[in-house]
Amino acid sequence: MRLIVFFDLPMVTKAEKRAYVQFRRFLLNDGYDMIQWSVYGRLLNGRDAEIKHLARLTNNLPPAGSVRCMTVTEKQFAGIKLLVGMPLFQEKKVQASQILLF
Repeated sequence: MRLIVFFDLPMVTKAEKRAYVQFRRFLLNDGYDMIQWSVYGRLLNGRDAEIKHLARLTNNLPPAGSVRCMTVTEKQFAGIKLLVGMPLFQEKKVQASQILLF
């Protein structure tokens, strides 16, 4: 499963810019990858991980703006069609034989 976070944060005042930077750093430090501007996603290992990361996300929300999240399965995520642009390095297709489990 994947947890996808969409956000639109104000960046007019210095405090709002600081809140944006702190929220973005939280996402990156918590294992999220940037899919595109203001859209970040991370892999989840089941419903327990979803609950844990939703709680972490809720505890680190900025004071203003709009933040939304959505959980999708790997099959649904793989069905995303890239209409314009090039896929990011993280989006390259990996065959099942190339996946290494720890």
